[in-house]
Amino acid sequence: MGSGVGAGSAAGPLRVLVDMDGVLADFEGAVLRGFRARFPGEPRVELAARRGFSVREQYGCLREDLGAKVASVYESPGFFLGLDPIPGALEAMQEMIHMQDTEVFICTSPLRKYEHCIVEKYKWVEKHLGPEFVERIILTRDKTVVSADLLFDDKDTIRGAELNPSWEHVLFTCCHNRHVQLQAPRRRLLSWADDWKAILESKRRQ
Repeated sequence: MGSGVGAGSAAGPLRVLVDMDGVLADFEGAVLRGFRARFPGEPRVELAARRGFSVREQYGCLREDLGAKVASVYESPGFFLGLDPIPGALEAMQEMIHMQDTEVFICTSPLRKYEHCIVEKYKWVEKHLGPEFVERIILTRDKTVVSADLLFDDKDTIRGAELNPSWEHVLFTCCHNRHVQLQAPRRRLLSWADDWKAILESKRRQ
């Protein structure tokens, strides 16, 4: 399979973008564990109480200085490389990349404080998914400008320069978005144990 984003014929294969943090890698669990270890006496937000995409914002609402403290956890060296894979994610990606007429890319946004984040994301992919997937990393702060058919992402609202992205955003369930009520025809994938293949096939038939 070609690794270029523009690969494929006019009809083209189904192109799938998969987010990394919260979809392939357990960002939220690692933040909580890291915060508990580094600031054991401080109030924290348990996963069941997480609301909203920004963990820094929610901690800042608990107490103003806690936002910077929780950010220091995920901005520290080794954080991204040490993330555990989300259950079933690695198997799903390996299966997806071998599906006929399907292109899969990892589409992930780096932190603004990117010193450790970027290289560790590449190392994480190589460690858990192998060099074939390293060639399929798309690193961007704006996913709306990337052309694809589907985007699996745990961020409930994705905005950018392109007001009408080419992809359908399938919300991947994470602790911070469980409460979000989606309006039809928007779709949600509950986990990698959920029927992600049915979503691909339904998109293929459109």
